[in-house]
Amino acid sequence: MLEAITSQPQLPRKRHRRRGLIVFVVGMLLLGLIIFIASSKSPFAQGIQGLAGWKHDQIILDASFSVGPHTFRYYKFSLPQDSANVAIVGQFRAESQTIRKLNDGNPSTSDGHSDDRSENRKDEAGDTGIEVFVQTESAFTSWQNGRATSSLYDSALVPSGTVRAEMPAGAGVYYLVFSNKAATKMAKAVHATVLLRYRSWLRRALTRHG
Repeated sequence: MLEAITSQPQLPRKRHRRRGLIVFVVGMLLLGLIIFIASSKSPFAQGIQGLAGWKHDQIILDASFSVGPHTFRYYKFSLPQDSANVAIVGQFRAESQTIRKLNDGNPSTSDGHSDDRSENRKDEAGDTGIEVFVQTESAFTSWQNGRATSSLYDSALVPSGTVRAEMPAGAGVYYLVFSNKAATKMAKAVHATVLLRYRSWLRRALTRHG
């Protein structure tokens, strides 16, 4: 007895190729749209970024200032209750600063900047570094009172460095501290740029270094 053999008709190869080409084109268009949304500063792109949970960087500090010997300078900032995946990042550099005194004997500084009669030079005793900390409010209070404490970031005594630390989730008050307490006689001219970086899933996917 002969058995009837049936087979399903195969789709033409051209149809498979056309479908693959359509999928490729659509994928490239979606990738281009994602890159545009991630990099554009247009209102439309920023609205989509907000829906995706991508918050824009928040500048804590971008300035030049002076820190006297045996003193420190701090910048206070806070995070809201719903904060998560936040890092503090930035850079700083410091130079020893000799300040010529005025006739009344007081150093001339205004709003953190030395006047035209100051000159920067490298201290002969090696007094060139500054210490930078990121601390919680309780840790900052302990540090001010001379007690041992921990920091989210501690640069050690260096002339320049890169700030980078993961911030705890949730609400909190924090301090970015520039300490020149170790200096025997030299003020420091400091320039620093530090910001909070909010790392959404979209940013983590596109910028691995976050």
